[in-house]
Amino acid sequence: MAKIKPSKGAPYARILGVGGYRPTRVVPNEVILEKIDSSDEWIRSRSGIETRHWAGPDETVAAMAIEASGKAIADAGIDAEQIGAVVVSTVSHFSQTPAVATEIADKLGTDKAAAFDISAGCAGFGYGLTLAKGMVVEGSAEYVLVIGVERLSDLTDLEDRATAFLFGDGAGAVVVGPSQEPAIGPTVWGSEGDKSETIKQTVPWDRFAVGDVSTLPLDSEGNIKFPAITQEGQAVFRWAVFEMAKVAQQALDAAGITPDDLDVFIPHQANVRIIDSMVKTLKLPEHVTVARDIRTTGNTSAASIPLAMERLLATGEAKSGDTALVIGFGAGLVYAATVVTLP
Repeated sequence: MAKIKPSKGAPYARILGVGGYRPTRVVPNEVILEKIDSSDEWIRSRSGIETRHWAGPDETVAAMAIEASGKAIADAGIDAEQIGAVVVSTVSHFSQTPAVATEIADKLGTDKAAAFDISAGCAGFGYGLTLAKGMVVEGSAEYVLVIGVERLSDLTDLEDRATAFLFGDGAGAVVVGPSQEPAIGPTVWGSEGDKSETIKQTVPWDRFAVGDVSTLPLDSEGNIKFPAITQEGQAVFRWAVFEMAKVAQQALDAAGITPDDLDVFIPHQANVRIIDSMVKTLKLPEHVTVARDIRTTGNTSAASIPLAMERLLATGEAKSGDTALVIGFGAGLVYAATVVTLP
């Protein structure tokens, strides 16, 4: 029996650089209120959101991802040709095939990097980070580009009072590369498919394509609504607050640290009340910096964690070498949490 030669990768992996892109258009709550019966105070109190960014015609999923990725590559101090794999997490790239990752890899100037998309909703960045770590350590790529990018404004029902104010657009990216010491902890991840109905697309693409009015939702003027993201708010809130705090604690335990050892907490930017409840449940010390990027960025799903990370580093609220707990959770229901050293 022939013996397969073992892979020769790095001892460990780490995040080497981070970059973000937010569309130029800033949308205040007042614009959202044009279509729903609510108030600015209600939106802020329920979600913490004051503004969000919506992409223009030229700010495509690929274009935003390329902008964020270029910054991450420069921040990592490497050339695009050194990227061995590109992993893109998105639910808002509407071409089923080819993967948008292939276009991004080409336009960035990588040397025929492996490229693929994943669909893991708001946990997508954590899934991508875990895959990238494995590739670097296994040796199939020295440097991996992980991108979270969304144009959720395309999947927002502006007449849905429960979700119209939640979503924003943007892209965040990190470069994962070799490390001589542990800098990305074990990932605690999973799914609860029995709760998949709590966050979902309103209408499957095949039903929308048929255009049978009798089976499709209509807007206030009687027109067929484009498929959108809908959720059962209270059920999602309870799950996120109680179950995800447990997952976050498991990630701390897996990394061998306590809340006192943390410098930064970067949860998925879904809702300020969820974030604040998790901080309380985890009993995070006052010295821990908590990302609340949702206030001005909204919920950007897979992009929210890298965007929040980039902003904390850019503003000086977090610094290189800080120990951060990151956790994403969303449609599926899926989740992923890990402890990382910030680039």
